[in-house]
Amino acid sequence: MSTVGSGPSPAADVRQRRREQWGWYFYDWANSTFFTSVITVFGALYMSSVAALDAKSHPERNGPTPCVDEHGVANNLVNCDISLLGLTFPAGSLWGYLLAASTVIQVLILPITGAIADRSQNKKRMLGFFALLGSVASALLFFVSGDRWELGVALYMLGNIGYGASIVTYYSFLPDIATPDERDAVSSRGWAFGYLGGGVALAAQLAFYLSRDALGVSESLAVRICFLTSGLWWALFTLIPLRRLTERQPPHGPEHGVSVVKAGFVELRDTLRAAKAFPLTLAFLGAYLVFTDGISTVVSVSAQYGSEELKFGNEVLIATILVIQFVAYVGGTLHGIAARRWGAKKTILASLLVWMVVVASAYFIEAGQQFQFYAVAAGIGLVLGGTNALSRSLFSQMIPAGKEAQYYSLYEIGERGTSWLGPLLFAGVGQATGSFRYAIIALLVFFVVGFILVALIPVRRAIAEAGNPEPSVL
Repeated sequence: MSTVGSGPSPAADVRQRRREQWGWYFYDWANSTFFTSVITVFGALYMSSVAALDAKSHPERNGPTPCVDEHGVANNLVNCDISLLGLTFPAGSLWGYLLAASTVIQVLILPITGAIADRSQNKKRMLGFFALLGSVASALLFFVSGDRWELGVALYMLGNIGYGASIVTYYSFLPDIATPDERDAVSSRGWAFGYLGGGVALAAQLAFYLSRDALGVSESLAVRICFLTSGLWWALFTLIPLRRLTERQPPHGPEHGVSVVKAGFVELRDTLRAAKAFPLTLAFLGAYLVFTDGISTVVSVSAQYGSEELKFGNEVLIATILVIQFVAYVGGTLHGIAARRWGAKKTILASLLVWMVVVASAYFIEAGQQFQFYAVAAGIGLVLGGTNALSRSLFSQMIPAGKEAQYYSLYEIGERGTSWLGPLLFAGVGQATGSFRYAIIALLVFFVVGFILVALIPVRRAIAEAGNPEPSVL
């Protein structure tokens, strides 16, 4: 067993650990509204419609079909061109390019964020700063109206930076608040709590959005109010972890001004050089990147599959999102219970088997059969949060002490850097076969390969090589 240095240790007092753990859970509750409401439900369609209004004022760039109809509704987004920094592209492509650009920026920022977090004795301050950045950017989306889509681009970029950087810092607190035997349950409970929070916020926002006509509120204003409430939700609930978490990082030297930033770059360089000494940790990270790409793709294309292949309306698709959110709370909790009895690795493998069954079942859903669609959505919810939560906690066992944030930055970057593979396969198979049924079944490859890779990794040896104590159940 190699010795790799020391990092923070959780409180010896059980009551103190429980208090901190509940505070930690609330950051999952706080930030989930950004991904669920701002990104998944309201963001894509609204940004495209705002961009279409700008394209309307430049008819010379567009085809004969109007970008916006007489009721102000965006259409023909494929042939509605907009321009940014000298580049011209369809309004309908704005969201995809925006998410891609945000990912590139995070790839550049998150590693140094993690390196600084591992040195700093002010991790809570870092968490608060990035949460504030993301929540304020989300709330300011309220002012993206008319044709001001460029403002929306800038705010979405800032929101994604705040979200990604705060997540890296947040993940790095896990070894600070939970013993090795507690981490699976704590991680699962946090992930489940996050889905519950995202679901509660989204349900309230959708109730308001669907009642907008009765309240005399326009569709645009209703969406912008949902952005505003998402930012406020994120900011207010972040106060709970900031009050309850305790700093336990031992001193690394000067912790102010340029010195900590420079030292962060040096520490990142040293970590990347030393990572080759932990091949099994990197092997698990590689396995995770394979199956998490399948998970994120299934979630991201489910609405398209339901709309275009199964012919469901928006009401069914919205209800499906809520089903997934609330069932994911139950699923995350059950994964924690299962891991406590059978270990994280075996539970992850069982979860991946369920994913295979769920994806295969999606192929057989009959068009228009909404209850079949809901049943598959419930299956997704059961394994969605738990698979990722246990991967997060098992990975924490394989990280050299004191390097948590840096390795979690690689974890986040890798996830974002490979997230294009699944959508590419889905789109390519759909184009080649003319059917999204074949496209959805093709996603099985990510779960099969991920299952094999996880099964081959000797987890006990990976933990020992990282110099960490072995939990009682693996």
